[in-house]
Amino acid sequence: MADAGVAIAWEQVRRNLRAAAGAKLFDQWIKPAALAVGTDGECVRLTLPSRFMANYVRSHYAERLLLEFRQALPGVRTLVIDTGAALPERVLVEDAKPASARGAAPLPVAAPLAAPAAAAMPARDRFAFDARFTFDRFVTDASNRVAANAARALAAPGVPQFSPLYLHGGTGQGKTHLLHATGHAFHAAHPQATALYMPAERFMFEFVKAMRARDTFSFKERLRGVDLLLIDDLQFIAGKETTQEEFFHTVNECMTAGKRLVIAADRSPQLLDGVEPRLVSRLGAGLVVDIKAPDYALRHAILSARLAEMPHLDVPADVIELLAMRITANIRELEGALNRLVAYGQLVGEAITMDFALQTLGELLRGAQKRVTIDEIQKAVSAHYEVKQLDLVSERRAVAIARPRQIAMYLAKKLTTRSLPEIGRKFGNRDHSTVIHAVRRIEDLRGKDSEIDGAVRNLMRQLEG
Repeated sequence: MADAGVAIAWEQVRRNLRAAAGAKLFDQWIKPAALAVGTDGECVRLTLPSRFMANYVRSHYAERLLLEFRQALPGVRTLVIDTGAALPERVLVEDAKPASARGAAPLPVAAPLAAPAAAAMPARDRFAFDARFTFDRFVTDASNRVAANAARALAAPGVPQFSPLYLHGGTGQGKTHLLHATGHAFHAAHPQATALYMPAERFMFEFVKAMRARDTFSFKERLRGVDLLLIDDLQFIAGKETTQEEFFHTVNECMTAGKRLVIAADRSPQLLDGVEPRLVSRLGAGLVVDIKAPDYALRHAILSARLAEMPHLDVPADVIELLAMRITANIRELEGALNRLVAYGQLVGEAITMDFALQTLGELLRGAQKRVTIDEIQKAVSAHYEVKQLDLVSERRAVAIARPRQIAMYLAKKLTTRSLPEIGRKFGNRDHSTVIHAVRRIEDLRGKDSEIDGAVRNLMRQLEG
């Protein structure tokens, strides 16, 4: 059971957060949280009913919760937030300093619980991997399958076939997810080994800090002493000559010692401007893998996978299709849109519908939407059905012409901002009621005829791709 002192502190924390966040937000997110069995004076454990709620509270309230607990109980050092059905996944750990040296503001680091064998490592280095980013939650297709398989292979037991592994791709394409997943898998396969994830910006900051303190030996020993080193966003050291010098020697040392090294950046080694040629050569000596932008099928699969983790939610298929079609920039933005939609629905107590999605994500969807013209739609439909574009605007009523015309009108309503009368004029000066009939007819047929539904889906992907 939880310590009595922690239970009393928890009540005080709840009162403070209710006053700060307001009754509505408090009741939605904090009130369902409960002290878990095993909570003591140093580690506070909170559980929530679902993974989604646990993730949301971690993202939005973890720092405030830890600060409130420390104000009530100065001895509290860590906070675990998870679901009641699973082991703790994520901890907020204060920097490893004596109690007398710690200030009031916390220094949170996201990390899973440390294995006993890693107790000698600094608290900030104890397998600091995000619990959300595992291989099980990484959805693959042709655009990222090689990268995912390479990361799995590098984390597996035995002598690695290659090192370093260099992953590159645009922002939000899953590079950071794969780095953390590699760390989790490596920890599972090698419980006694040590691993460290570090963004390149933090590498630079800590190295400069070590130079100023004239203690670069400790910095080098910490990085080169781990069995797996993962460096993210390498492009940020471009033009930093001193940092590149140290990073070059770190890479050299890891490769010479047979250590595992994974590096991620937004471009290939050869395209890193302001990076020394010898470092580029070292980075290219291992396996270089490109992660391409996700296509519609992968975006849809990612959304479906995330919703499978929230079985209590009902998100219509057309809303998922809308998000997958419109938000094409990167996976991070796509998942963020889904989380925002779900959170807003729970906050206002409304069902998630197409109208609700358009109202909630209007600006995001409009900003992400490719400008599709009716002329482009008519060309795509005529090519797909092998009819002349002029036939779509003619008076011909044969089914071979009328059905493609209705599909083109339906797509014009879905993919453009044109009004019904404007769409009608683009199809041979037809009345707006004709357009309404076409839209309703195609919507009805999509639910009955898989061939028409497949054709509409393919045309949408083609037009918005």
